[in-house]
Amino acid sequence: MFDYAGFFADRIDGLRTTGQYRTFVQIERLAGSFPRALHHRPDGPREVTVWCSNDHLGMGQHPAVLAAMRAVLDASGAAAGGSRNISGTTPHHVALEREMADLHGKESALVFITGYAANDAALYVLGRTLPDCAFFSDRLNHASMIMAMRASGAERHVFAHNDPADLNRKLCAVRPGRPKVVAFESVYSMDGDMAPMAELCAVAQRHGALVYVDEAHTVGMYGPEGAGLAARLGVADEVTVLMGTFAKGYGTAGGYLAGPGPVVDAVRSLAPAFIFTLSMPPALAAGALASVRHLRASGTEREQLHERAALLKSLLRQAGIPLVSEESHIVPVLVGDAHQCRRLAHVLLERHGLYAQPINHPSVARGTERLRINPSPVHRPADVHHFADVLDREWRALGLPRTKAAVRVAEPA
Repeated sequence: MFDYAGFFADRIDGLRTTGQYRTFVQIERLAGSFPRALHHRPDGPREVTVWCSNDHLGMGQHPAVLAAMRAVLDASGAAAGGSRNISGTTPHHVALEREMADLHGKESALVFITGYAANDAALYVLGRTLPDCAFFSDRLNHASMIMAMRASGAERHVFAHNDPADLNRKLCAVRPGRPKVVAFESVYSMDGDMAPMAELCAVAQRHGALVYVDEAHTVGMYGPEGAGLAARLGVADEVTVLMGTFAKGYGTAGGYLAGPGPVVDAVRSLAPAFIFTLSMPPALAAGALASVRHLRASGTEREQLHERAALLKSLLRQAGIPLVSEESHIVPVLVGDAHQCRRLAHVLLERHGLYAQPINHPSVARGTERLRINPSPVHRPADVHHFADVLDREWRALGLPRTKAAVRVAEPA
């Protein structure tokens, strides 16, 4: 008989050998005190400062968000009780969808229990439904986008990362008039770099392609009222379908699509990832709505986010600590070795109470392992200076390089 457990045990041992084995750090956020949190250890909890949270604006502890969630939790309970089609659509879902459509100037919106599900549902339906559809996908697109395009069975062309000229070449190779979908992200979360959105949209428009953009790491944090990078760059009308998430800038959970009514309705009607899954809990929808409305009215959090990120990048640049990119609010510190990356993260946490999770393959290409640091408005300037100082000292102690590693080779999507 085949030894199933032994087979997988060997695979896991291989991950440990290469430094790819993933461990979970037990972190308990402290509302009202975040980024302070409790690190639960065998010898008891210890207070630490979190530097790798995707709650980029600290909205996960905002009083308006918590109050909205408490009120609906008390009124409606913990869950919607089913899928959106079976008892799972509440006034809170409807209000949130109307808000997102209005924010992005689109005809319709649809919310999901996760951002992964939103990408999965939309790209699957586009590829499966459009006749003889061809996808044109950025090489570094998120796994949720890649897997959905593959699952749809549609033809897929991968263009060089952030390269409008390569996108144009690949579009030229497909016959005119054929349905085409150009899919990319506005900010890439692992490298922290920004897409040349205006150029990519212009190329897609010349070829009559539908433009699908994942703005998970920009909504709430960029553009007027937090409408995202496309809105900041003035190309929102050239994006056909926009995907966003409530789990990052908005500090809650869930994802959404915004776009033309018929396209969004087709996803609602045809996507297995929407039809056959649980509805977002109504309290969560209410919290997300409160967060969106606050950030539409307030630019303070966005300003402080970018101030903190600029400060940290400046300090690390002065220290000679290499960064993958300096384009966005994400600060990816390039270590370049899986084992050293884990050692650095361990020292920061155990010796200094600074939590920064190592990012290794397959999230990034081998040889580009990194710490992805996410400063936020809830990190004080003194916190930023302290983190940079500690990182510099431990970087020196581990003998890590002060220049960028060899040119990164992205792995095939």
